Amino acid sequence: MTEPVRTGPGVSAESISLGVLTDMTGPFKGSSIFRIRGYELYLDQVNKRGGVCGRRIELKQKDHAYDVQKALDGYFELEPQVLGFIDVLGQPMTAAIEPDLMQTRALTVPGSWAADLLGNPHMMIVGTTYDLDIINGLDHYKRNGVLAAGDTIGHVHLRGSFGDNALEGSRFVAENWGMKISEQAVTETTANFAEQIAALKAANVKVLVLSLTPPQAAAAVGIAAQLGWNVPILANAVSYDAAIMQSPVAPVFAKQVLIPTPVAPWSGNAEGVKELRDGYQERWRGEAGTLNTVHGYTVAMAFVAVLEKACGKKDLTRDGVLRAFHDTTGLTTKGITGPLKFSLVGRPSSTQSYMTRPDANVPGTLKVVEDLYESELVKLKGTRAR
Repeated sequence: MTEPVRTGPGVSAESISLGVLTDMTGPFKGSSIFRIRGYELYLDQVNKRGGVCGRRIELKQKDHAYDVQKALDGYFELEPQVLGFIDVLGQPMTAAIEPDLMQTRALTVPGSWAADLLGNPHMMIVGTTYDLDIINGLDHYKRNGVLAAGDTIGHVHLRGSFGDNALEGSRFVAENWGMKISEQAVTETTANFAEQIAALKAANVKVLVLSLTPPQAAAAVGIAAQLGWNVPILANAVSYDAAIMQSPVAPVFAKQVLIPTPVAPWSGNAEGVKELRDGYQERWRGEAGTLNTVHGYTVAMAFVAVLEKACGKKDLTRDGVLRAFHDTTGLTTKGITGPLKFSLVGRPSSTQSYMTRPDANVPGTLKVVEDLYESELVKLKGTRAR
């Protein structure tokens, strides 16, 4: 007699339910919609081949409109109904529900690559963290003769887990390569960047790093253009939105901005991206996806791999899924990211970044200028305690 599969919340004889707690009507609705399409496409493929443990995987979604109270309400409604959360968008929302997640032990994918989440054994972060992307990006500029010892790096960053973590990357580069750093901290309500950009131009920085929201990044780049400052710019992937390439600052982004990304862009040549594009065109013919679509597809790929491992152990309880998660190493995403390793708590699942540039003529608006790359400094940072 076959041993029965142990099950927990969100698992029935026919289905496995995963939660999506995201922003579908607020400031991040554009990125959320495309990321959900990535989940749906990969899960459809899995379901067509029989699902996991003979069960279909389905999504249960709640919109929090980027409001913490709505997120809490949505979380407490969804939590008893799902095995885990494939998407929780927003640092304030993640922080609000994290204490309960520690109790319920539901595997959760935050909509963030902040390194401070790596110590939580319930969090699955797919790809490089913000600081490592910045290190890899600054390394690209150094190898291309843009940065050298003694130069100054300028960094405009949001206060909070995203911006502070990205700033760690710039500081680590400056410390190890004999460079200086000029920092400008802002908040999410900052709209005018004239003072910050003027100060960094006066400091003669050789590379300007931006860790901001997309509208803020567009505003900062616009100020640089007004000042006639042709400085090379490095921006985190979450600071970019494809809509920027339909705005007046599009030519400046195309000329001056480099974006290190934790997953391949929509236009990439990786096998996994080609498979995604083919499936996407069948379902949404004539439309292009974005970096968020690729991210969603990759997250679904990783989450399903963990579920399949748990199924192999006949344990689809939350604890069984967590054990499978911590036992997952060397997971291939067919080139969308480097091999993913979730077995080391406190370390990123991947340490390689793609280097991309905005290009309005490329589907998805980002083109690859360097394939997956890991700086020697990233390896050095990995040897030091966080």
